[in-house]
Parts: sequence; C-alpha cells; structure tokens
Amino acid sequence: MSSRLATIVISAVNPEAVADFWCAVLGWSIIEREHYGLTIGGAEASWPTIGIYAVPEAKAVKNRLHLDLRADGLSTSDELDRLLALGARRVDVGQPSDVDWVVLADPEGNEFCLLSEPVVEVSSA
Repeated sequence: MSSRLATIVISAVNPEAVADFWCAVLGWSIIEREHYGLTIGGAEASWPTIGIYAVPEAKAVKNRLHLDLRADGLSTSDELDRLLALGARRVDVGQPSDVDWVVLADPEGNEFCLLSEPVVEVSSA
C-alpha cells in the first residue's frame, strides 16, 4: 500500500478571494465550505483538491512548496496574459534571468510557476 495525495493546502487571510482566484485559474469550483475554510476541486471530483484555510497572519517568506502550471488549450503566452488578468503578478524569488518558466504569485503572494511548455496530450497507441 502507498499514500495518495488528497489535498494541497493553502493558508490565507482571505480564503474566499484565494479560492475565487484558483477556481478561475483551474476551471474548478468550491466543493465544500467549513467554518475555517473551503475546498475547491474539479468537476470530475478527482484528487487532489485544494483546501484554503483561514490564518490570521499574511504570508511573509518564500513558499517551500508551490504549484507548477502548464497552459492547456492555449499558448503559454496567452495563458500568462490570462493569469495576470485574473490577478496573478510576476515575482522574483531569486530565479536566474534565463529560466524558461515564469514565477507568479496569487492574490495573497503564494508563488506558483507557469512552465514554458503547454500540456501535450499523450496517446495510448
């Protein structure tokens, strides 16, 4: 037996705003509300989900764990424009200037990356 990744957790001062951002980014919706936070997930009810839980303090340092995204159904450039329009912002976490990914932050400053290569469907031939 092994473990299964169930939930990725994000701490947030404003869980609703962070959930709205990630729902828009991933095309997900809120699937559960609790008094201390909420959970978002895809329509197919698959794992993992993202739990966004209230904390009293704002983020202060670089994340030790972050999400890497790939554009799906559009170019990486168009996806970057879409993420920025949703409220993401570019951040510098010390990455070299010649990397082929973009480091961004969500509305509360949680870093994530947009990788240069879009999603490629793998056929099972």
